Amino acid sequence: MTNEKIPYKIYLEEKEIPKQWYNVRADMKNKPAPLLNPGTLKPMTFEELRGVFCDELVRQELNDTDAWIDIPEEIQQFYKMYRPAPLIRAYCLEEKLKTPAKIYYKFEGNNTSGSHKLNSAIAQAYYAKQQGLKGVTTETGAGQWGTALSMACSYFDLDCRVYMVKVSYEQKPFRREVMRTYGAQVTPSPSDTTEVGRKILQEHPGTSGSLGCAISEAVEAATTREGYRYVLGSVLNQVLLHQSVIGLETKAALDKYGVVPDIIIGCAGGGSNLGGLISPFMGEVLRGEKQYRFIAVEPASCPSFTRGKFAYDFCDTGMVCPLAKMYTLGSNFIPSANHAGGLRYHGMSSTLSQLYADGYMEARSVEQTAVFAAAEQFARVEGILPAPESSHAIRVAIDEALKCKETGEEKTIVFGLTGTGYFDMVAYEKFHNGEMNDYIPTDEDLQQGFDRIPQVF
Repeated sequence: MTNEKIPYKIYLEEKEIPKQWYNVRADMKNKPAPLLNPGTLKPMTFEELRGVFCDELVRQELNDTDAWIDIPEEIQQFYKMYRPAPLIRAYCLEEKLKTPAKIYYKFEGNNTSGSHKLNSAIAQAYYAKQQGLKGVTTETGAGQWGTALSMACSYFDLDCRVYMVKVSYEQKPFRREVMRTYGAQVTPSPSDTTEVGRKILQEHPGTSGSLGCAISEAVEAATTREGYRYVLGSVLNQVLLHQSVIGLETKAALDKYGVVPDIIIGCAGGGSNLGGLISPFMGEVLRGEKQYRFIAVEPASCPSFTRGKFAYDFCDTGMVCPLAKMYTLGSNFIPSANHAGGLRYHGMSSTLSQLYADGYMEARSVEQTAVFAAAEQFARVEGILPAPESSHAIRVAIDEALKCKETGEEKTIVFGLTGTGYFDMVAYEKFHNGEMNDYIPTDEDLQQGFDRIPQVF
C-alpha cells in the first residue's frame, strides 16, 4: 500500500476549480424529450416555464446546444469555500477486500450541508437574487437539498420555504433544525397549508409522504406568492448542469496521474449526483473518444430505472407540474415508510433516462439492509460515515471489487460519495437493532402507479 505513487487524497489547486459547467445534452444525438404542458401536451415554452422557475434557470433548462456554460464569478468565489473536493483512493477498503481492483471515490461531504447539493443550491439562489426575487420554495426528501438551499438563501438574504417529506421530517429532526438555523421555514409534507396538500391527505390519509407530494406543495406555494419561484435539487437538466463540477474535478484529478476508470458508479434517485459525476466521462463516450461502464444504483424499494416505465409522466403527485419523459413508477407511487434514505422520487432525470434507454448506462437495484452493511463496512475502514444515499454506490463498488477478486482483473472503479450520514443515525440505529426490513414493491404495488401514468404518445 505505501509504495503506491498515487496519494490517498488527490486535491486540485484552487485555480483548477471549473470555471464552466459542462452540458452533456450538447453531445447527445438523441436529446432528452421536452417538458410538456399538461393542458396542451405541447413543449413548454420559456414564457410558460418562467412563471415557475427563475429566468436564467429556464434558459439553462432548455439549452440543448451549448456544451459549456460560464459559471458566474460570484458562484466561483462561493465554490472556493469548499471546493475543490478531494478524490480519495480507497487503499484501506482495497486491502480489507483483498481485491486487485483500484477503488476511488469523489467525496462531496466536506461542507456544512454535508452533501453535493450545495453545488446547485448556490447557483439557483444566485440567479433568484439576480432576478430581484424575495424568496424561493422547494421540497426535500432526506434533507440534504433543503439544508443546502437554506445555506445558499441565507448567503443571499432570500426567504426559503422547504416542504420536507413527512417521514424524513419525523425521523431527522436535527437535519430539520439545521435548515431552521439557516433561516428556512420547514413544513412536513403533505400538509394542510396548501390546496394540493389537503387533497393528497384526503386521498392518502396517514401517508408518510413522498417527493412527488412535496414538489406539488412547493410549486403551489411559489406560484401563489408574488416574488417567489420554485427551485429543485435534482431531476432537472439545469441541476445536472451545475453538478457537472463533480465529474469535471474527478476527471481532472484522475488525468493528473494518468488514471483511466473502467467502471463509474453513482447512486440514483432523481439523478443530480449520478448525472454530475458521469457527465464529462459520458461526453467522451458520446463523442466516440473513450469507453466506460456506467452503473446507476437505486433502492429496490423505489426502482424507477430497473422496474419503471419510460414514458411521459407528471413530475409531482398533485399533477400540477409539467410532464417529463422519464423512467417512472407513476406520480402516485409513494415509497414504503420503512425506506430509510433519500432516493425516494418516483421518476428519473430525463437526460439520464434517455441515456439509459439508448444503452449508455446500466442500472442496478439494491436492498437497504445490504446498503447499510456496505456503509458500515466502509465507515470502519475508510473513516467516513456515509449517507444512506451514497451507500448504494458503495454497495455496488464493493460488489464489483469482489468480482475482480474472483477473476483476478485489475479494474479501476470510481464512485461518488455524495455526503455524510451523521443526520441519519435513526436509520443506522434501526439497522443495528435488526429493525430494518427489505421492502420491495410487488408488481401489483407498482401497477397502481403505472395505472395513473397519462397516455401521451
